Amino acid sequence: MRILIGLLWLALPALAADQDFNGRWDITALTQPRPRAWWLELTGMGTPNRAGKFVSAYAGDMNVIDTLSVDNGELRFAFHPPAGPGRPGNQLLYRARLVRGKLEGTFEIEGQAGPPVKWTGVRAPMIDDKDDGTWKEGQLIALFNGRDLSGWLGLVPGAEMKWSVQDGVLRNAPPTTDIISEQKFWNFKLHVDFRIVEHSNSGIGLRGRYEIQILDDYGRPPNSHSAGALYSHVAPSVNASKPAGEWQTYDIRLVGRQVTVVHNGKKVLDKAEVEGLTAIANNADEAEPGPFIIQGDHSYVEIRSFVVTPLVR
Repeated sequence: MRILIGLLWLALPALAADQDFNGRWDITALTQPRPRAWWLELTGMGTPNRAGKFVSAYAGDMNVIDTLSVDNGELRFAFHPPAGPGRPGNQLLYRARLVRGKLEGTFEIEGQAGPPVKWTGVRAPMIDDKDDGTWKEGQLIALFNGRDLSGWLGLVPGAEMKWSVQDGVLRNAPPTTDIISEQKFWNFKLHVDFRIVEHSNSGIGLRGRYEIQILDDYGRPPNSHSAGALYSHVAPSVNASKPAGEWQTYDIRLVGRQVTVVHNGKKVLDKAEVEGLTAIANNADEAEPGPFIIQGDHSYVEIRSFVVTPLVR
């Protein structure tokens, strides 16, 4: 009997120690209809100084976790978002366990009637590529041909595609789905000519994971939500925006986890570190090439040039 009990005990999965949850995690959320990826960073687990950041519980931000614990091998964290129009402010609850080195978790809103959302998390990869001057330019690729939407798909399957091309300009009619490039890229240079109207809010998703913000914010002090920001992670050094209605440019360079942004001829991010996913992310495969996303679900944006130059060794 003792032998049988011992064998049964060995067959049970070992409970994760608190410190085993430390680190950065790339999360795939099993949501419908839009594919989503989240990002989690935990530090100090197993000590009184435990802390965490998450993208994104609400407002598309990198949210600081409000409450955080591990109980009997289960990670638990929660947020108390501010109430607002259409947001009752109910607590957001996340739970997860470590299973064979991966997180298996659920998300629910306090008081919800339906089942929780399931999600899985893997450790974020180390990416060694550096923008060190050794990368060479490959063949230029015009992802927007000036005539139609060839090479682009709706990010939300089955959603109405309220995007059109008129006089060589790609434009949306919000609310509509974001669009995503069929081609995927790793390290690259990107040139974009864009135009927005007053109060516009859009963005460009790099590798389908990291958003460079597009915003009508002419004349305002820069912050991590400004035009040219790595959204909710790194603020631009200056506000280089032009007034709404004028054509503007982004020249973006991404090598590994280093991103440089030149906005209207002014360098606003200089090899800024990409810690992890932003809220635009549609995939969590950080070690793999990914597509471009043009955000169209918020407000109006126009594109007249979208040119990619792969960077190779």
